[in-house]
Amino acid sequence: MRIYIEKKPVEVPEGTLLSKLAEQQADGGKILLAKVDGKIRELHHAVHAGDDVQFLTVLDKSGYEAMRRTLSMVFFAAVDDVLGEAAKTTLHFTVGDGLFFTIGSREKIDDEICERICRKMKSLIDEDLPIRKRSFSVRAARELFRVRGMADKEALFKTRLPDLVNVYFLGSYADYQAGFLAPSTGAAGDFSLIPYEDGVLLLTPGWKSDGAIRMPAPQPQFFHHQRLGEEWVERRGVGTAGELNELLVRMGARGAILVSEADQERRISDIAEEIVRRKDVRFALIAGPSSSGKTTFSQRLCVQLVAHGVRPHYIGTDNYFIDRDKMPVEKDGSKDYEGLGAIALDVFVRDMKTLLTGGTISLPKFDFITGKRMDSGIKLALGERDVLLIEGIHGLNDALTGSIPKESKFKIYVSALTQLNIDNHNHIPSSDGRLLRRIVRDHLTRGYTADATLRMWESVRKGEHVNIFPFQETVDAFFNSSLPYEPGVLRAYVEPLLFQVPESSPVYIEARRLLKFLNYFLCIPGDDVPTNSILREFIGGGSFRG
Repeated sequence: MRIYIEKKPVEVPEGTLLSKLAEQQADGGKILLAKVDGKIRELHHAVHAGDDVQFLTVLDKSGYEAMRRTLSMVFFAAVDDVLGEAAKTTLHFTVGDGLFFTIGSREKIDDEICERICRKMKSLIDEDLPIRKRSFSVRAARELFRVRGMADKEALFKTRLPDLVNVYFLGSYADYQAGFLAPSTGAAGDFSLIPYEDGVLLLTPGWKSDGAIRMPAPQPQFFHHQRLGEEWVERRGVGTAGELNELLVRMGARGAILVSEADQERRISDIAEEIVRRKDVRFALIAGPSSSGKTTFSQRLCVQLVAHGVRPHYIGTDNYFIDRDKMPVEKDGSKDYEGLGAIALDVFVRDMKTLLTGGTISLPKFDFITGKRMDSGIKLALGERDVLLIEGIHGLNDALTGSIPKESKFKIYVSALTQLNIDNHNHIPSSDGRLLRRIVRDHLTRGYTADATLRMWESVRKGEHVNIFPFQETVDAFFNSSLPYEPGVLRAYVEPLLFQVPESSPVYIEARRLLKFLNYFLCIPGDDVPTNSILREFIGGGSFRG
């Protein structure tokens, strides 16, 4: 029969496996997956007449993620062999290019334990052992995980509708993985395993990097607040998708929503109290990555500052944009709205100095229709008990606020650090939560399709790595805007949009990945989400405007 490999016609016998075809590809590096007619397939699948096949390596995002997922499988199998504690081991989140795990109930992982696990992992990889996938009925899969002490996976499939569950086997070790794996352990590649905080860090080369394994820069604030969020949901018994779903079935969503929102309000109040306590603070600088809820956070902080006896004033740095026809231009010819060069720095510095010395300024307003900065007609001066809230991409960058005395500034980093995991061995990247928020908001406020938002997301992420992430460890306060219940609410809004992404789109695979992720969560109606919730910034119906 005739198929196509990289658009070239090839004659192959019926029933030929993708793995057999992959062996015949001499160039392009280690093949991990294939894209068949636009859909990702593992290599144990057979091809059919007319199939259009493209093989994927670690240079492709899907291939890179399969490599990391395969390495995680090897890690869990090694822990199971060395310590017998794989069922109690948790993959928490990424730190740089590394994956952070805790092992069982161990409070500290020493070099000796790390070395034993590392040796076993290398042995499994060197043997290039097959990773086999078997399909079980949901009932049989739950029983398999119950017997193996994997209560988190047993709970996950109590509320899953598909009739079959795919379970991966590496020797006698069995696990569920929420994504594709390579066909054998040899694809796991290079790694380094080191003790890190109260667990271990499994380091790999970065995607499209030079192949070197690098220790991430210290991120104590990020790590601390990521762990705080996880501990909060774990204490309430909703640390995984299965646990959250069980709670919703038993008690409904209203209680989970109210408790989550109350915790956020408490933390916003704590930040306001700290600003007031520092009597010299006149400028609260707020920044964070896309779709972190910075605008709603800023407005809720204003409310809390008023409650603490302070009069706040809000300024968005977007209003200090230079005129559109003078904007810096990217290599591809597009306007660079995210670089510091997009800000009229001289005007901003002049206004801040004027306010700090007791003067009055006329606030500018950027008109996004005409692309011009104009006078808003609003005058502003800071009284003795006034604080100016400045929100924008570069709010934490001293290149923007270096003229303001350090003691007058209070820096706040807002980010949506996902607190939940799918289960103990499958984490949820925080960027996925922000991406879902943005897809919904872009559709509601700008009329964008999910296809359009997904296409621009990589560019947005690149800008964050340059303009935002380098400053996250320099702040006075760190606010996690993620809400444990939000995937269930967002699902109802974002699923129809993702289903509209056409198969011909270059982001179709990403849309399907997000749809699969959402399927782990029960839908939660948005009716009970408070009107001042950060989530309202994305789903609409909020009590704040602008």
